[in-house]
Amino acid sequence: MAQAERAREAVVETALARLDLNAKARLLAGQDRWSLPALPQIGLKSLVMSDGPIGVRGVRWTADDPSIALPSPTALAATWDQDLAHRAGTLLAQEARRKGVHVLLAPTVNLHRSPLGGRHFEAYSEDPYLTGVIGAGYVNGVQSGGVGTTVKHFVANDAETERFTVDNLISERALRELYLAPFEFIVGNARPWGIMTAYNAVNGTTMTEHRRLVNEVLRAEWGFDGFNVSDWTAARSTKGAIEGGLDVAMPGPTTVYGDALAQAVRDGRVEETTVDDAVRNVLRLAARVGILEGAKPVVTDLPDLIDGEDLAREIAHRSFVLLRNEREALPLKPGTVALIGAAARDARILGGGSATVFPSRIVSPLDGLTAALPEGALSYAVGADPGTELAIARRGFELSAVCRDIEGTVIGTCRIPDGQIHWSGVDLPEGVTIQRLHTIELTGTFTPRETGPHTFGIKGVGAFRLGVDGTTYYNDVQRLDNDDPFSGIFDAPVPRAEAELTAGEAVEVSLIHDVAVSEDDALMRDITFALAHQGPRRDPDELIAEAVEAARAADTAVVVVATTDRVESEGFDRTDLRLPGRQDDLVRAVAAANPRTVVIVNSGSPVELPWREEVAAVLLSWFPGQEAGAALADVLTGAREPGGRLPTTWGSLDDAPVTQVAPEAGELPYSEGVFIGYRAWEKEGRTPTYAFGHGLGYTHWTYESVESNGTTATVRLRNSGERAGREVVQVYLSPGEPDAERPARWLAGFAGVEAGPGESAEVTIGLPRRAFETWDEKTGTWSLVNGSYEIEVGRSITDRRLTTTINV
Repeated sequence: MAQAERAREAVVETALARLDLNAKARLLAGQDRWSLPALPQIGLKSLVMSDGPIGVRGVRWTADDPSIALPSPTALAATWDQDLAHRAGTLLAQEARRKGVHVLLAPTVNLHRSPLGGRHFEAYSEDPYLTGVIGAGYVNGVQSGGVGTTVKHFVANDAETERFTVDNLISERALRELYLAPFEFIVGNARPWGIMTAYNAVNGTTMTEHRRLVNEVLRAEWGFDGFNVSDWTAARSTKGAIEGGLDVAMPGPTTVYGDALAQAVRDGRVEETTVDDAVRNVLRLAARVGILEGAKPVVTDLPDLIDGEDLAREIAHRSFVLLRNEREALPLKPGTVALIGAAARDARILGGGSATVFPSRIVSPLDGLTAALPEGALSYAVGADPGTELAIARRGFELSAVCRDIEGTVIGTCRIPDGQIHWSGVDLPEGVTIQRLHTIELTGTFTPRETGPHTFGIKGVGAFRLGVDGTTYYNDVQRLDNDDPFSGIFDAPVPRAEAELTAGEAVEVSLIHDVAVSEDDALMRDITFALAHQGPRRDPDELIAEAVEAARAADTAVVVVATTDRVESEGFDRTDLRLPGRQDDLVRAVAAANPRTVVIVNSGSPVELPWREEVAAVLLSWFPGQEAGAALADVLTGAREPGGRLPTTWGSLDDAPVTQVAPEAGELPYSEGVFIGYRAWEKEGRTPTYAFGHGLGYTHWTYESVESNGTTATVRLRNSGERAGREVVQVYLSPGEPDAERPARWLAGFAGVEAGPGESAEVTIGLPRRAFETWDEKTGTWSLVNGSYEIEVGRSITDRRLTTTINV
C-alpha cells in the first residue's frame, strides 16, 4: 500500500471511530435522491452521485441545466480504442466537477446477450474482453479526474423485462467466462472506486444480498476495495443487504438502512462490525474524492481541460461503422444530394431512460450537411417518420412551470425547456417546498410548423387538466397498468386532445397536475410527468413519393433511418428488430429511384436491414451524441474516415441464436451457457448480416505476416489504398482440436494502427493468459487448457487474413 493510501486509511479509521451507530446507519441510507448526508462532526461533506454514461446530468433532470452528450456506449465500444474511452472518461470527470458531482453512476458493462435487450445502447458489447478493455479505459479516465465510478450492474442485468424481480439462472462457468469477466477485468486494470449492484437475482439470490458474489468473489477474490451502492430502490432487506455486502441503499432517506439498520444492530440481528465495514468503504470513497477532512484526495493535479464538443465529434466519426460501400459510393462525389428522413431533421442522439442528458446544442444531419455542402447542393424531404407515437413536447414549445399551494397562491416558477417535469424532493424550483406544493401548471405557447390536426397527450400518473387554445380537453385521473416506480419516465404518453392548428400561429397550452406526495415520502418520491405532442400525420405514401422525387432529381440520395425512444430505452425490451413506421418501404423506394443511395442507420443496437443489397452504402451512426450532424458531414464528405467496427453481431431476429428475454414464472434460464453473440452464431452455423468486428474504411489493407510466441502476436500490414487510414487489427484464438464445450474462436486481443498510402505498419498485441483458460466447475478454479491453438488475425471474426499455430 502506497504511503498516500496508508495516510487516507488512517484518516478513515479515525473518522469511523468518532461515529455513533445512528450516524453510521444514516450515512448508508443516503439523504435524498442523489446524495449521502454530510457528517460535520468528522468533517465529511455530502457525497453527490449522478447518472450519465454519456454525459453528467447532475442532480436536476432538466434541459435548463445542460450537459455535454457524447455518443452512446455502443458507439464508444465501436471505436475499439481504449485511449479514446479514457479521454471520454476524463471529459466526463471534468463535467462532473463542474456540476458538483463526486461519483458517476457508470459505466454499464452488462453484455449484449440477446439483440432484444432494450438497454443495449447503454452497454458496450456482446464480448466480455472488448467490454472490459473499453470499460477499463473509461473508468481510468473518469478517476484520473478525481471523480469516482460505479461499474454496473453487478451482475447479469442483461435485459429489462421484469428487471426488478427476475431470477437469472446461470451456470458458474458462464458467469465466470462471460458475465463476471468485464467486472473482473476492470477491477484488475482500473481499480474502480465503486460498483452498483443490480435489481435482478442470480441463481435464487437477489444481487443486493448476494454475499457470495459480492463479498467472496468481488471483494475477497478480486480485491475490490470500493463502495457498493444499490441500483435505485433495489435494496429489499436490512439484514440480507448489509450481510450481503451492500454498503449504500439508494435513494434515501427511507430505505432498508437508516433507522431500520440501527435498530437491527440494537436487536442483535446485525453485528455493528458489519455496519462498520460498509461505513469504512463509504469513508474511503469520500477520502478519495476529497470530501473527508484531513484526507488528501487521490487526484490533486487535474488533467488538462478538454473541449467537449470537439471530443463528441471525434468519438462519433471514429465510431461510425461503414457496413457496405459498393462502387465506392462514399465519400460523396461532387454533385447534388437529397437528404431524406425525419431523423435527418430531428436527430436522435441518445437512448431513453436514466442515461438521458440535455445538451446545450444538437447538430442534426440536416444542420451538418447544410454547413458542409455548397449552397444549393442539398435538398430535404421527410420521407417517412419513424415516430408513430407522441413524443415529449420540444420543438415549437415555450413553456414554464408555475407552482401553487392549496389556496392557489404562486410559490415558485421556473422555465421548462422541453415539456417534461422530473423533480425529486431536493431539486424543486427556488422557494418551493414539498409541504406547500399542491399543483404544478406547465404552461406556455406552441407555434406549429405544420397546419392540420395536432395531437396532445400526457405522460405520467395522477390528476391532470390539459388545455389547448382555450379549450379543456382532459380533466381526470390518468392511471397506468403497471406498478413500475419509473413508469412516469418510461411509459408511453397517452393521447388526450386533438386540435386543428395553423403553421406559424402560436396557441396557448397548459397541463395542470395535482401533486399527491405526502410529507413522509417527500424526499423519496419523484414528481414526473410531461406534455406530449405529435404533429399532423400525413399520408405515408405521399411522403415517400415526395422523397422519391427528391432522390430522382439528385446525384446522391442519403436516407437517415432511426429507432425511437419507444423502441430502445431503459425499462422495457424489444419485441422485434424492425425499423418502426414505413422506413423500410422508404429505403426501397428511394433506392429504386437512385442507384447511388446511401443509408444512415441511427440506432443504438441491431436492427434488420432487409434492403441492404439494394443500396450503394450503409453507414451505422449509433446514437451519435450532440455533434451527430457535424461528424456525419465529416464522414460523408471524406474529411474523416468512418473508424468503427461492430462490437456486436448484426443479424435477423429469425436467425439470432439467443432471443429469450422474458422470464417464465419469474425465472430466466441462461440455457445457452457460454454461447452468446458470435460464439452462438458460429456454434449454430448461422450467417449473420454483418459479423462481429466488421467495418469498412476509405482505404484498403493488406495483411502481410503474423508471428507469435504464445504471449504476444506481432502483425505486419500495409495500407494498400490511396489515402491515409486507421485499421483495427483483431486477434482471435481457435482451439486446434474442435471442442463442443468451447466456442470455435474468441477475441483475444486487438489494436489500432495508422498508416499513409503505401506505408507498412507493425503492431504487437498481447495474448492474456486468461484467453487460454476456462472455468472448471468441479475445482472452482481457472484451468489452463493445454494444446495447439490457431492464432487468427483479420478484420472481423469472419474476415480472417492470417493464421499461425502455437502450442500451450
